[in-house]
Amino acid sequence: MGEAIGAMLASAVGITISPLPLIAVILMLATPRGRVNGVAFTAGWVIALAVVTSVVVLAGSGIDTDGGKPAWSSWLELALGVLLLLLGARRWWERPRQGHVTEPPKWMRTVDTFTPAKSAGLAAALVVANPKNLVLAVGGAVSIATSGADGGGKAVAVALMVAIGSLCTLLPLGVHLLGGQRSATVLGEWKAWTSVHNTAIMTVLPVVLGAEYVGGAISSLAA
Repeated sequence: MGEAIGAMLASAVGITISPLPLIAVILMLATPRGRVNGVAFTAGWVIALAVVTSVVVLAGSGIDTDGGKPAWSSWLELALGVLLLLLGARRWWERPRQGHVTEPPKWMRTVDTFTPAKSAGLAAALVVANPKNLVLAVGGAVSIATSGADGGGKAVAVALMVAIGSLCTLLPLGVHLLGGQRSATVLGEWKAWTSVHNTAIMTVLPVVLGAEYVGGAISSLAA
């Protein structure tokens, strides 16, 4: 079990360091239907991440890992690492230039009209349709599937990956529900910080994790 948990940890942390879902849930919590939409958004995120991770782990559950890490998983890890590097490079190329104001996505401008279903749908889209999150979810799930852990150990690793990868939505919701009068101030500070540093985060994070994926894959293939 420890092998499966250790293998997916970097991917799970990479998923939760996602400015968009954090900003989205904070914006929703500030609307008239904030509490119900925030809960729906968080539930949509958790369910979508759990489905993606579980499907990949189950697909690889029949693979014999007694002889070590299978070659196909190393090649997949290499491909995912290269993709992350390209995503980081594209993000840097498309960064806002000085004096240029980037228009926010349409959903940010209409978030106060969202229903719970639409909130949950947006969360699922940010998991499945966001290349960085999808690549990391698949990469982490593959590392669990090809580990030497038994079925129970893999199930625990999946649950921990989903829990860690969902902190970007669970923490703001928890602050809103339990933080009292200070919650609006705290969430506003989080939103401001992530908005300012969004480009840096989404440039550096894919490059660092992509380099880790590529390095791990090359080491496995060369062994």
